[in-house]
Formats: sequence, C-alpha cells, structure tokens
Amino acid sequence: MPEGDTVLQTAARLHAALAGQVLTRSDLRVPRFATADLTGRTVLDVTARGKHLLTRIEGGLTLHSHLRMDGAWRVFAPNERWRGGPGHQIRAILGNTGHTAVGYRLPVLELLRTDEEDRAVGHLGPDLLGPDWNAAIALDRLLAVPDRPLGEALLDQRNLAGIGNVYKCELCFLARVTPWLPVGALPDGALPRLVTLAERLLHANRDRPTRTTTITSELRTPPPRGPGPAPVLESGRPRPRPPHRVQERLYVYGRARRPCLRCGTPIRLADQDDRPTYWCPGCQSGPTP
Repeated sequence: MPEGDTVLQTAARLHAALAGQVLTRSDLRVPRFATADLTGRTVLDVTARGKHLLTRIEGGLTLHSHLRMDGAWRVFAPNERWRGGPGHQIRAILGNTGHTAVGYRLPVLELLRTDEEDRAVGHLGPDLLGPDWNAAIALDRLLAVPDRPLGEALLDQRNLAGIGNVYKCELCFLARVTPWLPVGALPDGALPRLVTLAERLLHANRDRPTRTTTITSELRTPPPRGPGPAPVLESGRPRPRPPHRVQERLYVYGRARRPCLRCGTPIRLADQDDRPTYWCPGCQSGPTP
C-alpha cells in the first residue's frame, strides 16, 4: 500500500530514470489531457510531497499524480516486457531513449503549471519526509479537533502528510491506544511521542524494500517438515526441531486473528472510515466498534 515512504522511493526511481532527459514518448490516457504532447521537453525533477508525486517538466509544467490505494509507477528498460497490469489500466507513459515510466491505475493524474502546484498539494500539512517537516505545526493541527478519533486524524493529510492506513494501525498499537480514541483523550505527552515516532518510522523505512515497524525478531512455530523420515537421536526418539526465528515485519496490520506479538491476544479487524483497521484488544486501550 503506497504511503509516504514508498511514494518517496517511487519518486527516486522516476527521478533516476527521467530527470535530465528529453522525453521521446508521452501518452496521458485521461480524457482531459489526452491531447497533451510532452515530447521534446526535458524532465527537470521528480519529487514526492506527502503521498503525491510531482514530475516537473521543461516549460513550467508539472505532471501531478497520486497512487491512492493501488496505483503504481513502473520503470522499464528498452525492449523490457512491461509488468504492472493489463494495458487498459495504463494511465500515463513517459519515455526517453534509456527508460520508459508507465503509470498504472492512477486515480489522480493532471497536468498543471508548476507555479500552480499549490492547487494540488497546498492543502497538505508538514511532510514527515520533507524539508518542511515541523512537528509543532503537526501537533497543533492534530489537536485542533480534540474529539476526532486518532486514526482518522492521523490519516488526514492536512494535519501531517505521509501516513497511510498501515502506519495508522502500527502507530496506534505502539502508542497502546485504539484508533477510535479521541485525540484529546490521549494521556499527557502521548501525542508528541507518537508524532516523533511517526517521523522516525517513515525515515527508517524510506530506503527499505519491505516496510518494517517491529523492533525485534519473534520466535514463531517451526515450519512443517518436508517428506521423508524425521531425523532421530541415538535413543531412537525424533530429534526436536530448533526454534524457527522469523522477523515479523508489522505488529498488527494484516494480522487479523493471529496472536499479538506482545501479549498473544488475537488481533482484531474492523472498518474505520471504510478502511480496514487492526488492533490488539489486550495491548491497546480505548473505544472500539
């Protein structure tokens, strides 16, 4: 699921493939911009702003895209087979002599003047991974509506930009409160610590291929033995299997009905504002559905 860390990685890949190069292919497959032709223009840079992508192009133009739940940009070498979905899901193609960037399932794609980028991203709060990050402003915005459930407030990009549903669930678990607890009901000092932790987690994952929020490995059940007789000791008894250490990447997200890594209570799942939300009823206090 695209969140601030993965969108930053996407921006880096697109920048490496496109920046400083003249476009030899341009195809925007949305009705409003279907006739726009960017060929012959140089891509200046690709940058992330929260969960938004801004591809700045010579001539004062910016291609603004947002991945939302399942959009993706893929970069391909010449003659490489495109992989990312069927052709009817392609919304944008930007190519040069060395690479082709293909945007799949992009729910937001618009071409605007670079000096008007604020129309697309001006509403965003401080970017957890950006140079404008300001924890004090983020705290003020989160506290502006104290009765709002914490999970909803964290997802509101006007408060702080970059948190998606995975981080929402993980941060609430680490704060030991449910996502339905009102912001104003958090214990003293909990919200500043949570904001600091959000910045640390996104920065820790900005270059990782797989998002990780856990701190230590957990001992899990060994995998089943393969076919064939089990190894035996000299006494003839089956040789016990050593513990199988597996790094659990996330504490609660995607782990419904599985035991909590801290207390063993089965993880619960419910919707919050139409988003699947995971929590541990043993570790997290506060209201639940």
